[in-house]
Amino acid sequence: MDFLSTVKGSLLENFYPEGWDLKKIDACCEKGVTEEPFWNPDFTPVECRDIYEFDTFMGHEIALKIKEARDRNEKIALILPVGPMGMYRWAVYFLKAWQVSCSHVFTFNMDEWADGDGNTLPPDNPASFEYAMKEAFFTPLGEFTVPETQRNFATKENLPAYAQKIESLKGEGAKLILVYGIGRMCHIAFWEPHFAADFADENGWKQATHRLGAKLHPLTIEQNAITSFKSRTTLVPCRANTIGPGLFLQADFCIGGADGVLGRGMGWQGMSFLTTLHHGPDIHIPSTFMPTLPGKLFYLKDLAGPLTPECN
Repeated sequence: MDFLSTVKGSLLENFYPEGWDLKKIDACCEKGVTEEPFWNPDFTPVECRDIYEFDTFMGHEIALKIKEARDRNEKIALILPVGPMGMYRWAVYFLKAWQVSCSHVFTFNMDEWADGDGNTLPPDNPASFEYAMKEAFFTPLGEFTVPETQRNFATKENLPAYAQKIESLKGEGAKLILVYGIGRMCHIAFWEPHFAADFADENGWKQATHRLGAKLHPLTIEQNAITSFKSRTTLVPCRANTIGPGLFLQADFCIGGADGVLGRGMGWQGMSFLTTLHHGPDIHIPSTFMPTLPGKLFYLKDLAGPLTPECN
């Protein structure tokens, strides 16, 4: 007796996005981190023993990309998430230790909470991603920080301009680095799986650069209630502004992080992580495109399984 044998007629029968083959997703959960034929030759999952190792490794990777661009006298564009977050402390540590100025860095925050019209939280609201980025990364960098005029946040006015700004930077030789997490619903940024129903084909989906006031999936709301709002669902906005695959699939290198382990054997991200690795690219599951791009995906070892019952 399990989900698949009891879902018919239940409240969850039509809950998951159209295009999700739950039997196939379940099979992904048995595969660990074995390599798949569709992975990019330069895609590598990197196991981390604990959250301290995870934060350090991922922060070092971000700092290293910034330093390498500096050494080459090149600009660099970074698409940045708020979640995971612990790696920013270590990125700051390494950049300051190496005395690397970020004057050549251009940042693009991938999403922001919004209402249905795309209006976002004020930047001094502790729940806003702009506030979080300043607290975790920009302010601690001090004299080495990214210039304010080169920081981009996903506001109603600025998000539509991301595509042109990134295109211009790439035209000047800048590499685009995507830093990302994987959502419970396998989203990248807040690009949700149910958005696929709005496109005639994969090509149209891949060209979409952003969405304002996007409707978030209920499990995305609950994920964020757990990870960012101390379980208080009533504080979580139901919509967000977000970049789309037209931007995140342009990345020259990706730095991913999966840290969704809660302790005592509990976690929320194991199925999402293993589906990302093994399902194969599918527009109904956005994160499945990540292994097709060059990069590293840092993950806590517990997420690789075995994903088996344990009554906590």
